[in-house]
Amino acid sequence: MSGCTYLHSNGSVEGKTSDVLLKDLSNGKANLVNGIEKIGKDFKIFVGYDQREDLAYEVCRYSLLKRASIPVEIVPIKQSEMRQKGVYWRERGKLESTEFSFSRFLTPYLANYQGWAMFVDCDFLYLADIKELFDLVDDKYAVMCVQHDYTPKETTKMDGAVQTVYPRKNWSSMVLYNCGHPKNRVLTPEVVNKESGAFLHRFQWLEDDEIGEVSFVWNFLVGHNKVVEGDPNTSPKAIHYTLGGPWFEQWKDCEFGDLWLKEMKEYKRSVEKIVD
Repeated sequence: MSGCTYLHSNGSVEGKTSDVLLKDLSNGKANLVNGIEKIGKDFKIFVGYDQREDLAYEVCRYSLLKRASIPVEIVPIKQSEMRQKGVYWRERGKLESTEFSFSRFLTPYLANYQGWAMFVDCDFLYLADIKELFDLVDDKYAVMCVQHDYTPKETTKMDGAVQTVYPRKNWSSMVLYNCGHPKNRVLTPEVVNKESGAFLHRFQWLEDDEIGEVSFVWNFLVGHNKVVEGDPNTSPKAIHYTLGGPWFEQWKDCEFGDLWLKEMKEYKRSVEKIVD
């Protein structure tokens, strides 16, 4: 997307930058060196990237940075780049609805099997400070996620992609990885490129008691999860437009779509400030 500012994992920036904007993006808590945001290494967030959903990625990234009160490093997992680096080579299957259906499981490897890191699909909108989620991590677990009991009724999603049904569906769409956990060292490029969808998406390299549970509000599935009036514990902290979001014409009027559109407009205004 032309005119955007990209903050890469190596700290480099594409496009023009603005001290004011970068402070705004992280609630004024970013460290600035020579006008460039110095991204902390406390919490790495890997976001699944699909060319069809570039705007969704940018808005997801913006919503994370704007509300973060801790240093975060946001890295898009782009299949083309993973292939160029020689860490991803499996052929795309007919049932893969996104470019990151399997490359997401490279997260511990990309984090050098150190510390905690998060993977999240690009079709998320964050409404709360990611620190609240990071504070929940427990080293006794290999991974932590929202353990949805989700069986979609629709046969298609997004822009006509086939909707698949399988146990533990959507568990892998937002995962906190304890990258230093011995079990996660199984997730080498070789394993990620050859193992089945069942093995990976159902976390079959782990025992059940090695999977920690996070409240559904951190992976609030549009069309499935519900807000209960008078119960603040049901209010979403991260909205997941799993069937498709307003960046697709056919989903522009979806539930919570107005929140995403508002964030998108704010993001675009921030880009215009950089260009000016």
